[in-house]
Amino acid sequence: MGRLILVAGPNGSGKSLFAEQLTARTGRERFYIATMLPVTDDNLARIEKHRRQRAGLGFETLELPFHIGSAPVSADSAVLLEDISNLLANALFEQSSTLAQVFDDICLLQKRCRLLVAVTIAGLVPNGCDAETAAYIGALNALNERLFNRADAAVRMEHRTPVVCKGELLDVF
Repeated sequence: MGRLILVAGPNGSGKSLFAEQLTARTGRERFYIATMLPVTDDNLARIEKHRRQRAGLGFETLELPFHIGSAPVSADSAVLLEDISNLLANALFEQSSTLAQVFDDICLLQKRCRLLVAVTIAGLVPNGCDAETAAYIGALNALNERLFNRADAAVRMEHRTPVVCKGELLDVF
């Protein structure tokens, strides 16, 4: 089974850039699993930003908004999963899947590669949200907790600075 590194933080915290650079430093074959369904101009702008950030880092991009466990990755590869919040939203709202199914799918992907770096939004609270959004935030927080418990290492981005909360990053390389 491959190692799992969870990179969490609020929007705009630098978590994606950190995860891209961390994964690129491994020297392994690299896959970038993009989970966002581009339905708004904001989505398209975010996708383009991430494409520019990882340009020249040697990633093969796989557009997989669902069922990442069967991604065509090699056993010795480093995989960057961008991101858990989109993957969960896609599964819950587009496919009527469950949190448990998404977790199992992530675990399957982890077993199929050498390193999985998973990016997620953290710190969301459902205050003032409608019931559907509050349920999604609760599910995301629960999924993040399950992934944190499973992770070999976890990083929380604070003001664009990585803070290691669990494990070590040194043995990634």
